[in-house]
Amino acid sequence: MTQFLYFKRDKYFHICRLKMSAAMVSNFPGMCKDTFPSEWFVRGEEVSTGTTLVAVEFADGVVIGADSKTSMGTWVANRVTDKLTPVTDTIFVCRSGSAADTQAVTDVVKYKLSFAEVEQGRPATVKDAAMCFKDIVYEYRDSLMAGLIVAGFDKVAGGKVYAVPVGGMCVNQPVAISGSGSTYLYGLIDDKWRPNMSRADCEDLVLRAVTQAILRDGSSGGCCRMAIITKDGVERKLWLNNELPIKWSPKDHTQQVQKEQKQKQFVNPMEIEKPLQV
Repeated sequence: MTQFLYFKRDKYFHICRLKMSAAMVSNFPGMCKDTFPSEWFVRGEEVSTGTTLVAVEFADGVVIGADSKTSMGTWVANRVTDKLTPVTDTIFVCRSGSAADTQAVTDVVKYKLSFAEVEQGRPATVKDAAMCFKDIVYEYRDSLMAGLIVAGFDKVAGGKVYAVPVGGMCVNQPVAISGSGSTYLYGLIDDKWRPNMSRADCEDLVLRAVTQAILRDGSSGGCCRMAIITKDGVERKLWLNNELPIKWSPKDHTQQVQKEQKQKQFVNPMEIEKPLQV
C-alpha cells in the first residue's frame, strides 16, 4: 500500500513538472513549442472530428450518415462520437473539422433558431438552418475550421440537403459528401447515385460510402451512424465496426463468384497463343 501511494505521489509530481515546464517554455522569450517534444505539452493537439459525412435526398426525406472517430493528432480521443447533431426535431447537422468549432457554431444556431421560431410563429425550415450556419461560418471564415452538411425535413420543401463547406458557401445538393474521407468517395457517388432513388437504395449507398471511407481513410473509423429523417420523425441506425458490410451484398458476391467461375471454364479461341509463323 505504501509503495502504491509513493507511486501515485511521484506520478502527480511528474505531471506537475511537465505542466510547469510547458508553461515556462511557452512564455519564455524566443522559445517556441514546436521546437520541443510534444510530451512536454499535455494534450496540446486540437480535437478534430477527421470525418466522413454523407447525405442523400429521397422522395420522402433524407438519409444522413457518418463515421464515429474523433482524434487529437495521432491519438484517437473517441471512437464512438455522434457527429449527427440535432438542431431541431427534424433538422440535423453533420459536423467535420474542429470539434470545438462545430459544437460552438451548432449551439449558436440552435439558440438563434429557437428565437426565430417564436418570433415568426412557425417551425424553422432546413433552408433557415442552413443559412444560419452559412452566416456564421462565412463571417468567421478566417478563424473557424468547420465543414458542415445541414439536412432535414420541413413541410415547405420536404427533405433537403445543404452543404456548408469551410469558407461559408451554401448550396443545395441532392447528394453531399464532406470530410477527409470524402476524397475516396467521389467516384463511388458518381457511379452509384441516381435521381429518384428509393429510401432503401439511399440507405445502402450511405452505408457503402461510409464503409468505403473507413477502410481507406486514416482519419475516419469506428462505427457507422445513420439517421433517416421524414415527416414521421427521425429513425437512427448504428453499425458497429465488425458489422460493416465489407462484402456489400451476399447476392452481389455470389453473382461475382459465379461470373468468375464461368470465365475460367470458357476459353476464348482468340486468346489462345498461336505459334509464330516464319
